[in-house]
Amino acid sequence: MTFKRPYRAGLAALAVGMFAATAAYAEPTVNKGDNAWMLTSTVLVLLMTIPGLALFYGGMVRSKNMLSVLMQVFYTVCIVTILWALYGYSLAFTGGSDFIGGFSKAFMVGITPDSKAATFSVDANISELVYFCFQMTFAAITPALIVGAFAERTRFAAVALFIPLWVTLIYFPIAHMVWYWAGPDAINDAVKALAAATDDAAKATAQTALDAVNADAGWVFKKGAIDFAGGTVVHINAGIAGLVGALLIGKRTGYGKELMSPHSLTMSMIGASLLWVGWFGFNAGSNLEASGGAGLAMTNSFVATAAAALSWMFAEWMIKGHPSVLGAISGAVAGLVAVTPAAGYSGPMGAIVLGLVVGVVCLFFCTVIKNALGYDDSLDVFGVHCVGGIVGALGTGILVNPALGGTGIMDYTIGKIAEYDLVAQMISQCWGVGTTLVWSGIGSAILYKVVDVIVGLRATVEVEREGLDLVEHTERAYNM
Repeated sequence: MTFKRPYRAGLAALAVGMFAATAAYAEPTVNKGDNAWMLTSTVLVLLMTIPGLALFYGGMVRSKNMLSVLMQVFYTVCIVTILWALYGYSLAFTGGSDFIGGFSKAFMVGITPDSKAATFSVDANISELVYFCFQMTFAAITPALIVGAFAERTRFAAVALFIPLWVTLIYFPIAHMVWYWAGPDAINDAVKALAAATDDAAKATAQTALDAVNADAGWVFKKGAIDFAGGTVVHINAGIAGLVGALLIGKRTGYGKELMSPHSLTMSMIGASLLWVGWFGFNAGSNLEASGGAGLAMTNSFVATAAAALSWMFAEWMIKGHPSVLGAISGAVAGLVAVTPAAGYSGPMGAIVLGLVVGVVCLFFCTVIKNALGYDDSLDVFGVHCVGGIVGALGTGILVNPALGGTGIMDYTIGKIAEYDLVAQMISQCWGVGTTLVWSGIGSAILYKVVDVIVGLRATVEVEREGLDLVEHTERAYNM
């Protein structure tokens, strides 16, 4: 079976079940309610990407480049879906090393309608095919986020080569490092075996087995970092890759001298709204069970998003003298990004505070810092996703504190919520953030250089002037 990190902490029933004095238990069965919720969540996450992200990005570029953005996002979903089935799922969610899984499930070997994947309750499973598809949508949206950073000046051939390389060498290892672990059933079995041991030799053997189970996890997971639905794996990962790409590819022709305003904020508003709707599958679905934990993640995804949209809007209103639609929807996305790692850990009041903070911070990075440094991150992938993801990842380490309304973190080996330690948890969160920044930042820079040598990254000035839609795809978004 394949597993993800035990995100939610309110698992009193699990604690009881782990130590129940039973001689044997039945083969875990698929919970139809959980399965139905995960089927729904999977479709919602796909909705985030196509059409949500595609329209959000497409509306923010000039009309002559609308189709190029739509094509890049749609292509990304298609190519990652195939790679996920061939080897991606196996590399991300099977044992191997601290940094990458193995090929035991390559080509979907052993994944059948009868195979199961664990949730966060012992002996309660969902269909592995459903879990496979759910995680596939995460793998698809992450590289799709990157294309917004270098929109309007990158050749489609470069994107077509960069995406499969990036998802293979950057995304799959990060997903494994952050989310892979042996799972609650394996820990439960090892704990029960240790409790049943009657002599010193048997206890030593059982303890060794328990230690091996706990060691069967990714690098970041073992550092203690928590990431409910992808603050590091998705947003920091894509955001830093986008910044590196924007810097290496260079500014758009005429950037800073010509008007490059969004051609259709109506489209972007529709896209942002679809993102918010789909994000409930992203966050609440990451609970893997249709339970109170999913309800908490859903609630936090409502309130943090609204708070961030208002925070960005009012801050912009005070600074520039007017509130903008682009600012409101950008703030909403920043709130969704920040609450992603915290959705199942924070209390609702903590999520509101997180949203209020991230709206202002991301506005600052997308305006003041971006203008000061002069880089051309076309659609603010770094300023919203990387910066918002960092705020969320570090904020999660604080808001998980039960004293602040958080859930705490379940320790499956002792069957109860672990004692909260602010310093230790923040160090763990820094490990997650730092590992992602270094792995994705350096790795992406190398991949951009490789792609540039093979096919060339940058469109010519003439192509940029004419527009990528007509030259690269021989089509127009609008024929009027």
